[in-house]
Amino acid sequence: MIINYPLAMNDLNMLEQTLLNDHLDGLESESIYIIREVVSQCANPAMLFSGGKDSIVMFHLARKAFQFGQRPIKLPFPIVHIDTGHNYPEVIQFRDQVVRETGVKLIVGFVEDSIAKGSVKLRKATDSRNADQAVTLLETIADYQFDALMGGARRDEEKARAKERIFSFRDEFGQWDPKAQRPELWNLYNARISQGENMRVFPISNWTELDVWQYIAREQLALPRIYYTHKREVVRKNNLLIPVTTITPKAPSNLSEVLDVRFRTVGDISCTCPVFSFASTPQDIIAETAITEITERGATRMDDQTNEASMERRKKEGYF
Repeated sequence: MIINYPLAMNDLNMLEQTLLNDHLDGLESESIYIIREVVSQCANPAMLFSGGKDSIVMFHLARKAFQFGQRPIKLPFPIVHIDTGHNYPEVIQFRDQVVRETGVKLIVGFVEDSIAKGSVKLRKATDSRNADQAVTLLETIADYQFDALMGGARRDEEKARAKERIFSFRDEFGQWDPKAQRPELWNLYNARISQGENMRVFPISNWTELDVWQYIAREQLALPRIYYTHKREVVRKNNLLIPVTTITPKAPSNLSEVLDVRFRTVGDISCTCPVFSFASTPQDIIAETAITEITERGATRMDDQTNEASMERRKKEGYF
C-alpha cells in the first residue's frame, strides 16, 4: 500500500522555487542562444538599449552570453538608444550609469537631429515623437551599417508583436511585412540578408511581463526608480493616469491629483503613463502582475489606444 504524506509548507515553497528557477533557466538559455546566434551569423550587429526593464534584462543576458571565467566582460557589439528628447530623466541617468559601470559602447540616435535635417516633421514641439523614432532608427542603421539590431520586444505586449518572428526580416526600406517572414522550425534561424536589408532580433520574445519581473527579482537587477512606487502629479483621462510634465501639461479645465504610482513600461513622456501602485519591490510587482488582466501597453500607452492596428502600422514603417 502506498501512503501519500502531505508536503509541509516549506517543502511546497522549495518545490515552487525549483520549478520557477527551471522555467527561468529555460528562458535564459534560449535567449543566450539567440544572442550568440546573432553574433555568429551577422557581421555588424547591435543591441537596442533604452534603460527600460526589458532592455536591462536583455543587456544582462548578453553579458552572461559572453562572460568567460573571471575575464572582464566585453560585448562584441555596441548598444544603441534612439533618443526622442522626451525621455524621463531618471531613465537617461540610469542608461548613462550602466555605460559608466560596464564600459559598453553607446551609440545614440537623436530624433532632434532628424527634425533638424527635415526627415521628421512635427506640427508642434510637444507632439509625441514615439512613432518618429522609426525614422531616426532607420537613419542610425544606415549611418553605422548595422545588419542586425536586437530589441527587447515580447510577444505578450501587443497583438502585432505576437505576429513577429524572433529573427524578423526587414527589407531594404526597413519595413516589416508579416506575410514575408522566414520559418523558424526547431529553433533554426536564418539571418542571411542582401545589401540594404537588415534583421531585427528579439531574444526575449517568448518571455512575459511576469517572467521579466521574476528574473529581475532572482538576478537582483537594478532598475530606474520610477519602476517602483512614488508620488506623481497626474490627470485622469480615458482610463489612464496622464503625468503632468512640461511635455504633457495640465489643461486649465483639468483637475490633477498626486497619487502613488509606478511605471510598468517606460517610453516617450508624451505617450507613457504610470499606473496606481504601492509596489516598492520586485516581489510586490510580481504579486500585482500575476493578477492583472490588462497588458502593460494597454494600461499605459496613449499611442496604442487610437486603434488596434497602430503598432502594426508603425512596425511596417520601420519601428522596432
